[in-house]
Amino acid sequence: MLHKIKSRPWLLLFPIMFGSLNASAQKGLPSETPFTATVNTSYPAHVDFKTAMVNKLTVPAGMKVTVAASGLGKPRIMAINDNGGLYVTRRDVGDVLLLTDEDKDGKFETLKPVWTQFNDVHGITIHDGWLYLVSSKLLKRAKIANDGMLTDTATLLTDLPDGGQHNNRMISFGKDDKLYMTVGSDCNDCGETNKQHATMLVMNADGTGRRIFARGLRNTIGFDWQPQTGEIWGCDNGTDWRGDEIPPEELNKIVDGGDYGWPLVFGKQQVDPTREEPPGSTKAAYAKTTVPSVMEFPAHAAPIDFRFLGDKPGIPTEFKNDAIVAWHGSWNRKNPEGYKVQRIHFVDGKPVSVHDFFSGFLTDGGKSRFGRPAGLLITGKGDIYVSDDENGNIYKLASNK
Repeated sequence: MLHKIKSRPWLLLFPIMFGSLNASAQKGLPSETPFTATVNTSYPAHVDFKTAMVNKLTVPAGMKVTVAASGLGKPRIMAINDNGGLYVTRRDVGDVLLLTDEDKDGKFETLKPVWTQFNDVHGITIHDGWLYLVSSKLLKRAKIANDGMLTDTATLLTDLPDGGQHNNRMISFGKDDKLYMTVGSDCNDCGETNKQHATMLVMNADGTGRRIFARGLRNTIGFDWQPQTGEIWGCDNGTDWRGDEIPPEELNKIVDGGDYGWPLVFGKQQVDPTREEPPGSTKAAYAKTTVPSVMEFPAHAAPIDFRFLGDKPGIPTEFKNDAIVAWHGSWNRKNPEGYKVQRIHFVDGKPVSVHDFFSGFLTDGGKSRFGRPAGLLITGKGDIYVSDDENGNIYKLASNK
């Protein structure tokens, strides 16, 4: 597999040929601009976690970091019930765990599987006493009992788009009581045949009334509502095999009916130089009809979860309208990017700057790693949980006051 090749440059040449007029009428003309990309597969080496490594991690002043749970394999996305029980999905195992902190010391002592044999389960959310879960094909829910266990399980959808290259579905409920779901592309940069790929979907709580809310989002996984404006924001994973620097990862304001351009357009309406012209038009003309990104980040940093911090007791006042994003980390650029959580500062509902929030997993000048942030959760108290699917930890970030 390519990610096992360390620091070896690969040269990709995209030959450009014009098709016949008949072919172009059907499929569009090839790009007129020749494009050459050098693709580096530089993947920091894995390092097993040791407790002392917590001292290498950096959080904002006034906060502290502890390990709330360990030995979990590859924990991904989390939700918390009314009694403080933490649910976490494990996509690779196909199960959901319930972690409980019996003595309220900030560490989870007990672990119970509450759902098993749920292949590639990933997204999770709680709504009106029900736990909702989604895999690449299935949407299910179960009633949460007083002890946190699950009853009355039901399958709501069985026909979600095939997982393909991006099977990390995410779900969350808006204030309109509608269920929103992100669906990644089936491929790296193809023209999709299923219109529900590379989208955000919206539906009723029981899975009925499903429609496309926004399209052209290659792989937006985490998303959330900005506290001041109620607008949906999320970070999108850009296309691979274009070199170290393009396309950038994107922060988008996701609007109903918006087209964000993938696979022909990225960033602030920038055309992909490797892609063909659309039938009967041009990429430049099409780009003008798309919604531009609001902020860009280094290519291949791989955003997973995205959450707004909100106005909660443990959140510093200056952070309350800000978002945090978990950068899972690159494998396909010369100098690694990601492997940390960053804070995106919002002013009057708009993002203005980016700051490292939880970092230090990269060591030895970026040659090794002991963590890859994946899931994020902010509790009602303002405690922040970060799952690490590299070494099986869940970290807790909290005020040290």
